[in-house]
Amino acid sequence: MSLDSEKQLAAIEAVKYVKSGMTVGLGTGSTAAHMVKELGRLVQDGLEIVGVPSSENTNKLATELGIPLTTLEKTNGIDVYIDGTDEFDPYMQLIKGGGGALLREKILTYNSNLVIIIADSKKEVKRLGYFKLPVETIPFATKKIEQLLQKMGLHPKLRLKDGSNFVTDEGNFILDLDIAHVSNIQLLESNLKQIPGIVETGLFLDMADIIIIGKGENTITLRK
Repeated sequence: MSLDSEKQLAAIEAVKYVKSGMTVGLGTGSTAAHMVKELGRLVQDGLEIVGVPSSENTNKLATELGIPLTTLEKTNGIDVYIDGTDEFDPYMQLIKGGGGALLREKILTYNSNLVIIIADSKKEVKRLGYFKLPVETIPFATKKIEQLLQKMGLHPKLRLKDGSNFVTDEGNFILDLDIAHVSNIQLLESNLKQIPGIVETGLFLDMADIIIIGKGENTITLRK
C-alpha cells in the first residue's frame, strides 16, 4: 500500500465520527484533503454538516465539493475537528504546520470538542524533531526572532516559496526550527511563546483526542 492509500484509509475511518447536524473543523494538507473529499461525497449523499476550514486552500476545496461552510465566530464551537499531522510521538504529541496553516489549525483545535488526527504510518516517530518545527512570526519582528533563535541553538530557517518569503493566510512568516536535540518540548513551547512577535508554534501538545493511522490495508486507532 502507498502512503497516499494509508492517508485515505485513515480519512475514511475518521469521518465515521461525523454525524448530521455537526459543525466540523476541516484541516489542511494532503492527508486532510482526503477527509474533505470523503465528507464532500457524504454531503452529496445527504449528510447535513457545516464545515469550518482551517485555510484558504481547504475553503476552496470544500466549496468545490459542495460542503456548506461557516466561520468560527458564527459557531457555538466545533463538534469534531479532523486534520493531519507532520509527526506524532508515542504520547500523542504532534508537530504540525508543514502546510503553513498552523495558527488557524491550532485555533480550531482549541475550540473543538473532539480532535481527530489522521496520518500515514511514516508520521509515527519515537520522539518529535525529525520534522522541522514551524513557528509563525510577525514580519516586523522576524529578523530579530531569527537571530535570537539562532543563539538558542535552534538553527531557524526562513521558509520560502518560489524564491520569496512564504506568507501565511494571516500575512505572517514562518521560521522552521531544528528541535531534534530538545528533550523538554513543553519548556520549549513555553519559552517560544514568551518571545514577542512569535504568534504560534507547530507544537500541538496534549491536544489530540484520537489518532487514526493508516497502516498497510488497515487502520490503527490511538486514544487519549
